[in-house]
Amino acid sequence: MGFLARDITFENNAGIEGEQAVALRVGSDKSAFYQCGMIAHQDTLYVHSNRQFYINCYIAGTVDFIFGNAAAILQDSDIRPREPGPKQKNMVTAQGRTDPNQNTGIVIQKSRIEATDDFKPIQGSFESYLGRPWKNFSRTVVMQSEISDVINPAGWFPWEGAEKERYTTLYYGEYGNTGDGADTSNRVTWPGFRVITDATEAQGFSARYFIAGDEWLANTGFPFSLGL
Repeated sequence: MGFLARDITFENNAGIEGEQAVALRVGSDKSAFYQCGMIAHQDTLYVHSNRQFYINCYIAGTVDFIFGNAAAILQDSDIRPREPGPKQKNMVTAQGRTDPNQNTGIVIQKSRIEATDDFKPIQGSFESYLGRPWKNFSRTVVMQSEISDVINPAGWFPWEGAEKERYTTLYYGEYGNTGDGADTSNRVTWPGFRVITDATEAQGFSARYFIAGDEWLANTGFPFSLGL
């Protein structure tokens, strides 16, 4: 395995005023995390490159708090937007795929997206989104997860200054989600956004196919699900 971690918390306590302050940067292939915490504000978890798997983890942050260009699957995890700065919006993801041939993306599967406990009473004073397209071929899929009303009905937010072509070349998908924030009727109308209805298409983002998990996840000793 490239790297394994369990039962440990990675935290950057620079706070809101610290702006970009990564708690954990991961670049090793076949890296896996079990029952770990990643806590910061902006840019909490940098899924930099290669194949990565997270199970039963807790990730909290504000702006672009899961970002990078790895092939990363976050499974059965708690993903928690927290109180941002006074002029900020929460972005759960900012995926950085730069070429359509890159087999990269962020997949959130069988997880829970909701505000941190201290943010819930005031979450209505801020906007939170599933993500925004950091690069032209940004790819993120949220599937089989519970999404609370912390997420804005539009779901996704534009990247300031991006050319309009980016919204055609990105791939943002949602499949089989539940909860008050999972309603897709008022989602963005970007050409690259889709509500996935075909299980075969969704299966392509499972651990078996997206990170070849059947070849290495059993060796981690961690729990995992290969399919939908």
